Amino acid sequence: MYVCVCQAVTERQIHQAAHQGAKTLKDLRSQLGVTMECGRCASCAKQCLRDAHEGCSTGIMPVAA
Repeated sequence: MYVCVCQAVTERQIHQAAHQGAKTLKDLRSQLGVTMECGRCASCAKQCLRDAHEGCSTGIMPVAA
């Protein structure tokens, strides 16, 4: 699923960034460009980041489309 339409960033890319060390929305902005245009993706991007970290801590990586 696309999270940031402006930068064509998907949920999968956010999960990969989290797995590679992204911890904050600022990290996602610098790595993937989310929230740089209109900012409407901020809440969804933060939730995806949280979900990714929860999946990492349980050892289960959620499957993203």
